[in-house]
Amino acid sequence: MATNTYLLQGPRVAIRHIDRDDYTEVSGLQRESADMLSRWLGAREATVEAFEGSLERFKQPTHEGFVICQRDTGAIVGGININNIVRGSLQCGTLGYTSYASMTGRGYMTEGLRLVLQFAFDQLELHRLEANIQPDNTPSLNLVKRLDFQREGYSAAFQFVNGEWRDHERWAITADAAAGHRIER
Repeated sequence: MATNTYLLQGPRVAIRHIDRDDYTEVSGLQRESADMLSRWLGAREATVEAFEGSLERFKQPTHEGFVICQRDTGAIVGGININNIVRGSLQCGTLGYTSYASMTGRGYMTEGLRLVLQFAFDQLELHRLEANIQPDNTPSLNLVKRLDFQREGYSAAFQFVNGEWRDHERWAITADAAAGHRIER
């Protein structure tokens, strides 16, 4: 388990940047959750090389990688990325997130995503975040709905997953819309 240098904390979870020391815990969670996640994300390698590749991507100004941790134990319960960050007149990014099988249904992702939104809109000074979700991924759709993301459209054949191009719904939230979901500590 990595050191707990939290960026923001909520009542039950906190967020921090993912780091090299997280490999063992994250790869174990990925293996444990492979059946649940493969439907939405495709087969993922839990190798050191794949993990290192992700860390290299997060060093770029266009990507941020976070883990959601239980505040009391520091155990990782999920992960959230902000990808494809565009500056200038757009100030936006695309979310990707993962919950782990043993931690689903407890509200950790809702609280964790709320913290990441707060970090993105305050510290990163982004204006807008979007999430692209497969139409039958009900848990993911329910997550963004709970946080007042708005459905903006439908993207046919949007992402290549498990050997086929999958349709996705596009959901987004702006800094103003997310302001009502702040966690004050």
